[in-house]
Parts: sequence; C-alpha cells; structure tokens
Amino acid sequence: MPTVQKNDFAFENVPSIKAKTLRINLNPDIYGTFAEIGAGQETARHFFRAGGASGTIAKAMSAYDKAFSDAIYGLEEDGRYVTQSRLQKMLAHEMRLMEERIPREQHPDRLFFSYANTVATIDFTKRYKGHGWVGIRFQLDPKQKEFDEIVLHIRFKQNEARLQQETLGILGVNLIYGAFFKYDKPRKLLKYLYDHIDKDTLEVDMINFSGPNFAQVDNRLISLQLVRNNMTDAVMFGPDGNNLLPAAVLYKKNILALRGSFRPVTMVNMDMFQKSYDIFIGEQTVDPENTIVIFEITLSNLKASGEIDEQDFMDRAELLCSLGHMVMISNFQEYYKLVEFLNNYTKERMGLTMGVNNLVEVFDEKYYRHLSGGILEAFGKLFFKNLKVYLYPMRDPETGQILTSNNIKVHPRMKELYKFFKYNGKVMDIIDYDPDILHIYSRDVLKKITNHEEGWEEMLPEGIAEVIREKQLFLPKKDKSPQSVK
Repeated sequence: MPTVQKNDFAFENVPSIKAKTLRINLNPDIYGTFAEIGAGQETARHFFRAGGASGTIAKAMSAYDKAFSDAIYGLEEDGRYVTQSRLQKMLAHEMRLMEERIPREQHPDRLFFSYANTVATIDFTKRYKGHGWVGIRFQLDPKQKEFDEIVLHIRFKQNEARLQQETLGILGVNLIYGAFFKYDKPRKLLKYLYDHIDKDTLEVDMINFSGPNFAQVDNRLISLQLVRNNMTDAVMFGPDGNNLLPAAVLYKKNILALRGSFRPVTMVNMDMFQKSYDIFIGEQTVDPENTIVIFEITLSNLKASGEIDEQDFMDRAELLCSLGHMVMISNFQEYYKLVEFLNNYTKERMGLTMGVNNLVEVFDEKYYRHLSGGILEAFGKLFFKNLKVYLYPMRDPETGQILTSNNIKVHPRMKELYKFFKYNGKVMDIIDYDPDILHIYSRDVLKKITNHEEGWEEMLPEGIAEVIREKQLFLPKKDKSPQSVK
C-alpha cells in the first residue's frame, strides 16, 4: 500500500480528500464504476483530479436525462428517481456489468465496487433544500461471492446547488474510502463520513450496512449512533431491525405516536396503544390502510440513568420489534418538537397517546423558557388543527383516585390554557381502559427482573416474558449465562 505524504493531510490524523482518493487510485486492486444522477459527477471528479485514476475507474457516468436513465435502469413504479429503489437498481446494474465485462481469470486480485448516487439539489425557489441516496456495493476479497453494501440517505442544508454538489463529492470520497479501509469499524466509519464536512451542512438520516463483512452489525445500533452523533434528530427502524427513512414511512400518513421508556414494554403500554388506536381509526377522516403507529423513545430517556447503555437500548428494541412495531429514536425531549418533525412529512391526522403524568408535564412552563414565545409558541406547534391527545388515566398512588383529563392538576397559571385545549376537543380520555392493570409500572417490572423476583411475567403482553427469559434481557452481564453474553 502506498505511503501518504504528511502534506496531504488537512488536519492531524485526518487524511485530506486528495490523500484519500490517491490512496485508492494507487491501490492496484480496487476497481469500479461511478454512476451519479442529479448533481453532476462530483465524486468521480475528485478521483480524476487526484491522478492515477485509470487503474481505479472502469467507468464514470451520469444518466441525467430521465428517459435515458429509464432505458438503463428501468422504470420506477412511483415515477420518482431520488429513491432507495433507484439507487439499488443502479448499484446492481453497474456491478453486473462489471462482472460481465471484466474477466475474473485475467484479473484474479481485483476488488470490484460500484458507487452510485441519485440526488435532487436545492430548487431555484429554494423551497426544497434537496436530498439524495448514496451507496456503494463492494468486495473486500476477490473470491467473495456476496457483496457488501452501505446505503445512506442524506439531506442538504446549504442554500446553493454548487455548495451541495461539493458536499456530495466529499461525502462520496469519504464513503468509498471508509468502505475499503474502515469497514471493520462501522461506528468510526459513520463519523468519518463527515471528514471535511460541517455537520450544519448535511444530515444523514438513514444508513444500512449489509453483506458478509457486516453480518455482526446491528443496524438499530447504527441508527442510535446517528442521533447520538447529532447527524440527525430522529431515526426509525422496522420490526426486522432494518433502518427506515422517516420521510418515506411518514409521507402523507395518519400517524399515532406513543412515547415511553418501554423498559420493558408492559400490558399498560399495549392497552394504551390498542385503545387509542381504536379511537384514532374511528375518526371520520382516518383511513386505517393509510395509518401507522410509532413507538418513540427519546435520547434523554435512554440517558435517564446516566450514559446510554446500548445493551439496555437493544433489549427495549428487541421487545418492540418482536411485537411487530416500528420504533423511533429521537432528540425531541419536548412533544411539540416531535409533532413539528412529523408535520414535515404529513398533513393528515395525528394523534399522541400519553399518560396523565405526561400531560401534566406538557403544561409545565419550564420546558419552554428557551422559546421567545414561551409555552404559547410551543402549543401553537403542538396543538395544530389535526392533532389530538389520547389520554390514558392513572391511579393516584396516595389516594387511589383515578386521574383523567377532568381532575388532573396543572399549574394555576396554566388552568385557563388547559381548559381552552380540553374543551376544544384536543384532549380525549381513553375511557375503556383496563382498570386491573393501572398498578403496573415499567420501573417496578424492571426491578423484579433484575432482582430475580417472581410475579413480573403477568404484567407483560403475551409472549414477552418468554422473549425476556430466552434472551436474558435487562439482566446485568454478571447474571447472564455465558452463551447469552454478546
């Protein structure tokens, strides 16, 4: 492998973009194609300029015209071009051509790759900032039959198409370099994507690793890193554990969101979900076929007991996924930020399911002191025209009284504001709740599990206790059998 001169580095221990491209270009084995749609050939340009590209670039192309692009990669069912489906077709098509046209017998040591992006930069009215899909399919061993793949979605924050194009080019170099030289450290690879890129200029809101060299990578944990590293505000993953693009999942959907610790998910959580869902889809304009439910966990909740415990996070995710639910991890400590985020993607009906104690906190002014308009500004964003709160009651532990929207106590200064929203139909009580489970709290169940006490199983939804036992979830490592410790 060639050595890189010191003056090729812009920062200590951070290779310059030229150094990265040169290291790849001077490697006699790395060989592949560049297919870039929508923002010019910004990534390929860096490799051409670095020198020595003839041994690396088999082909660089930009099927910019839609008709020409369709002729090469086929038609998309939804007629859109900046989609994950389009990117996958590009990667597969270009890799297939590589294998067909470059005889393996003559080039036994070559490591093939296909890099692709399909991007829409900012429009001339500057209403839509621009976004894109970027990916690489590659091999690290010439005998490797199955390819590795990294696919990500980005959002631009710059206000000029030229600047967005430059950012895309740098990101592409970082991705290709990371794929070949940092593949064994996916978390670091994630951070290296921002080498020479300001985080204020680019958002990465979804990434998936797949292939033999990423077999041990859990994409849910990678999602968590995106939020922890401030690369995005919210990520989602499905029951299969693969990361989802929030914009694609939420687009024009009716959305019901439940926030909680789910540590573990209890019968109360599921009763809240089911009863509020039944009310929600009963609304006149809500089509069940166009409705999704999100179980949301905030980063602050994951940090409730100090630093984030990734195994604890995975245990919660494991249970929610086993129940077939979509999970969101967010930076939105305040509810209005969650609603504001969801409102970016849909104008359809929206519901928040919460307990009485959560609603009391919503009406606490201390959460809104950083806003110039205070709580009124926050509520203007929270209680927009299509949103309702579905309120699950709680039993007062001291008096035994059932607390609902009719008898909860908010701060005296908030009473009139609370009445305004309640009597305008923004807060709806869940009345057909199960009174026999109101004593169940996740924290009590967790304590019983960690202390090896009895009686916690019946507090959980059907099948969940078996999952916890089988996978020994929520137990300290010292209490787990050796085969269960990852």
